[in-house]
Amino acid sequence: MKKMIEIFKNPIFLKLFFANFTSHMGSVIGLTAFMFYLLDRFSEQPVYASITEMMYSLPTLLVFFLVGVFADRLDRQKIAYHCDTISSILTLLLFGAIFIGWLPLIFTVLFLRSGVQKFFFPAEQGILQGVLSKDDYSTAAGLNQMVMSLFMLLGNAVAIFVYWTAGIYGALAVDFVTFVISAILIRKCVIPEEVRLPNGKHSWKDLNIQSVAKDFTAGMKYILNHKLLLSLIGGFVVFGIVNGGFSVIPIFILKYKLAPDSYEEYSILLGVAFGAGVLIGSIFSSMLTQKFKFHVLIVAGLVISGTFIIAASFAPTTWLFLMIIFIAALGLPLVNIAIGGWMPSIIDPKMMGRVQGWINPLMMLSQSITLGVIAMTFPSVITVEMLYWLVGGCLLIVAVFYTIILPKYVKEEEPHSAVLNS
Repeated sequence: MKKMIEIFKNPIFLKLFFANFTSHMGSVIGLTAFMFYLLDRFSEQPVYASITEMMYSLPTLLVFFLVGVFADRLDRQKIAYHCDTISSILTLLLFGAIFIGWLPLIFTVLFLRSGVQKFFFPAEQGILQGVLSKDDYSTAAGLNQMVMSLFMLLGNAVAIFVYWTAGIYGALAVDFVTFVISAILIRKCVIPEEVRLPNGKHSWKDLNIQSVAKDFTAGMKYILNHKLLLSLIGGFVVFGIVNGGFSVIPIFILKYKLAPDSYEEYSILLGVAFGAGVLIGSIFSSMLTQKFKFHVLIVAGLVISGTFIIAASFAPTTWLFLMIIFIAALGLPLVNIAIGGWMPSIIDPKMMGRVQGWINPLMMLSQSITLGVIAMTFPSVITVEMLYWLVGGCLLIVAVFYTIILPKYVKEEEPHSAVLNS
């Protein structure tokens, strides 16, 4: 707790933290409200809800090779600032598109806004790496994890309340205001030039196809030549499988096994149980990072979550299932906070954007493949219990892999890190 209080004394971190919070809050409220709007207006055409989800995910596959290069070659503060300002303008356009009622324009604006937002996180992470000390990385990761768990716990409820009371236009107004607040907070940050421009000054003229391809390839080579980093990112590919499976299997087991007649009501309780587990786990994980090595916490979190996800497949009642999911959620922050606190300390600040630019598409690719396999094989080939065994088993396999690999690479990395941070 003391470390959390101290880190908020850093004015740049304080502004960036609340900028990230407000920006994410607006996105959650806007997306959830828009999904309900489509389901209300086009209740007999649920395909529109699926298209909306695609408009938020597809841009990743189109801009992933740019986001990291931009974060390393251009002013990181300006990137984060313009992500919010352009998103606020596109929110106003979305307001008008919904008023007109032309779906192609609505989906186009959603696609563009999502694409713009993909540039925010690598730039913000690069700034945080530069303005925090090595000892503060895990604390910052813990705070971000707690915020994300609060959104899991309360985000949809707040979004639904705003939609019910103010309608889709009211929700978009909240969305617009949060982007503006986030932009103002980022604009007011006084960030050293070496943090904003870790590779020196570059202009848009420098970012031609050849230079972008060269920088993107340099990011890949940096990862491949960095054994510890490569091992961690290798685990992210499996985490994509876990994310893909876990995005659907809780609802599947409620609908097809435990509560077929009341699965919608129980899905709300499921969100509360999972969010509460992540929130409580985040609090304890933040304290444990000060006492244990990162790789120990990662393995412990993977074993806890993997074991109890497999156990959830054998739950005979819905309430026991919710209890097991709560326990499984306790282990996830150990993994997220440890990795979030570890990676900034082992990545060269000049390469942070390009490394971050590789992680998201790798996870999304494995996640998309997993969802495609599930769509083709469930329930004709595999059962819902098998899906839980797959997800939990993947976590346990990564735990074994990390147990064997990480201690060795940690010893090799320590001299290098000492030189890098001296």
